[in-house]
Amino acid sequence: MAFKDKISVNGFTTEYIKFGTGKKTLVILPGLSIQSVVSVADAIEKQYAVFLDKYTVYLFERRQELPVNYSVYGMADDIYTVLRALNINDICLFGVSQSGMIAMLLTAEHPELVDRLAVCSTAAYIDSARASVINEWIFLASQKRVEDLYLSFAKSVYPEKIFAQYKDIWINAAQSVTDRELEHFIGLAKATEGFDIRKQLNKITCPVLVVGDRQDTVLGLSATEEITDCIKNNLSVRVYVYNGFGHAVYDTAPDFTQRLYNFFEERKNK
Repeated sequence: MAFKDKISVNGFTTEYIKFGTGKKTLVILPGLSIQSVVSVADAIEKQYAVFLDKYTVYLFERRQELPVNYSVYGMADDIYTVLRALNINDICLFGVSQSGMIAMLLTAEHPELVDRLAVCSTAAYIDSARASVINEWIFLASQKRVEDLYLSFAKSVYPEKIFAQYKDIWINAAQSVTDRELEHFIGLAKATEGFDIRKQLNKITCPVLVVGDRQDTVLGLSATEEITDCIKNNLSVRVYVYNGFGHAVYDTAPDFTQRLYNFFEERKNK
């Protein structure tokens, strides 16, 4: 069973999940969400069950207390602080969407920390076009239109078939969202404003897997292609593109977790 805990360091508190018994370390950074994913720890452990024997897996949420003008750069600093406090080193790092941005920045700034990096449905920079969907979520959250927010969020990140199948579940989930969670979501969503690490990506020298989907309606496939262009001098970079699984391909593609595991298990000298 997944172990849930929290750590307080440098004036902030972060919740995290830990599971698995292996000697290797996998750190997962979840994407932007309306409510914390720590509450579904057992489901996450089941999703990443292939890692249980060889890896000890940590999933870190964002800090609970958001400073004014919080940014992705601040998020990366926070994760680094937490990893240092827990004495976690030589990690396989996986980030999706906004947390893919955090993961890339963390790897670029602290290359000694990351042995292998995998990112999915993310971007090296956010312009006005890519911010449009996020800005819609911010508007709905600020108006406290929680059901509309949940439905807009789900419709944007999931394929139409999955959205229709689970629509009632998302409507029900909206009933439990608190004002504090809405404020937290707004602060996290706004953190992507002005994000741009294109010039820093060439500092990443470890093996990298970049995954996207042709039907990503949040950031678009071009975001995946741009990341690989920015780090093309790294001969250990590879890209895999799905088709029809949406922005949340990391949840919807049936072979995704196995693909991730295979990448982390490859040896550098291959």
